[in-house]
Amino acid sequence: MFSKTVKPRGRGRPPGRTEQGTATRQRLYDVAIRLIAERGYEATTLRDIAERAGVSVGLLYRYFPSKRAVVLALYDELSREYAEQVVRMSAGRWRDRFAFALETSLRVLRPHRTTLTALVPVLVGGPEEGLFANATAFSRVRVERAFLEAVAGATDAPPASLAASTGRLLYLIHLGVILWWLLDKSPHQRATTALVALLRQMLPSAALALRLPAVRRFVRTAAELSREALAEETQDPPVGSTIRN
Repeated sequence: MFSKTVKPRGRGRPPGRTEQGTATRQRLYDVAIRLIAERGYEATTLRDIAERAGVSVGLLYRYFPSKRAVVLALYDELSREYAEQVVRMSAGRWRDRFAFALETSLRVLRPHRTTLTALVPVLVGGPEEGLFANATAFSRVRVERAFLEAVAGATDAPPASLAASTGRLLYLIHLGVILWWLLDKSPHQRATTALVALLRQMLPSAALALRLPAVRRFVRTAAELSREALAEETQDPPVGSTIRN
């Protein structure tokens, strides 16, 4: 008697994932994001999301077992879209490439500003959902890599170790601009537009200053101190695989 051959499961879609399931997950995600934008992260519960979506809490748990899962899904969506758009970065000086990476980030985040503003306390201090939490490293690495490569792949790139430190600081400056933008109450965030223009004006001087030994030491030291302050690993995200020159 011959035994039945069991075909091994191939890679790809998880067991049970169907087009209907994917559509349901997307609908629940959209409802959750809208509710967080309306009420804030802390005031929103999974029961609220389920009621707004017209489903049982049990069904919601199948797709999003916690609010944290919703936030991580948002990070995944935004960082993935950013990575897809920033590949359009052209060859040139690192200051121009940095400006492109920064402005691309603002453009990707703009449609989600209301939700991200509601999440500011989480972004800054969330132990599991914050920008520098271990659980969000996947998103952080995607975005930081663009700023590392903006410098390392530039026509005027400094030496490799300095390029990595410079890219790291530019990534942190970008985060500062994003926070400014989220808190900006000026009409149509005009203050943010002015800040980005000011940075553009300062970048040529920054590029010249980077040639000075004292400035180079400052950049390297500041990059290392930022890792210590944020309890991050010292290894930089890999470069050379995302941005095409």
